[in-house]
Amino acid sequence: MSEDDQDPDTGSGSPAPGFTIKNIEEVEDAVKARGGGDFAEVRFASGDLGLVQGGFSHHRINSGQRQPFGHEHNQAEELYVVIAGSGRVKLDDEIHEIARLDAIRVGPEVKRAFEAGPDGIEFLAFGQHFEKDGRILPDWWID
Repeated sequence: MSEDDQDPDTGSGSPAPGFTIKNIEEVEDAVKARGGGDFAEVRFASGDLGLVQGGFSHHRINSGQRQPFGHEHNQAEELYVVIAGSGRVKLDDEIHEIARLDAIRVGPEVKRAFEAGPDGIEFLAFGQHFEKDGRILPDWWID
C-alpha cells in the first residue's frame, strides 16, 4: 500500500470496495510454506480477502501439539474463536482450558500461545491490522 492509499486520520488504508468470497482452505498454509513441519496449519487470509484495516487468520493445530512460539502486539487487540476441538491457551503466566465456541479476547500487551488437546484444535483469529505490530517470542511456553 502506498502513502496515497492511507487515511490521513487513522494511517490505515481505506477498505476495498465491494466484497470478497474466498474458501479459507484455498489460502496458502504459512507453516508448510515456511518449512515448519506438519504440527499445524495456519492461513493468514487478510490479503486474500482484500482486508486493509482488519486482520484474519485460521489455525488448525494437530493433536497434542503446541505452537512453537508465543506472540504479543503493541496495538492490536485480538479475538480468537474456537470452532473445533479443544486445548489450552497460555495468556501471560496463566494457562486456561478452552473448547469449541469459546471466544478469547486478548489485549495487545498479553503474551499468548495455543496448545491442542487430544482431538486437535481449530480456531479463527480476528483483529485490527497495524503494520509491524507483532512480536514473536521463541520458546516462550516451555514446561
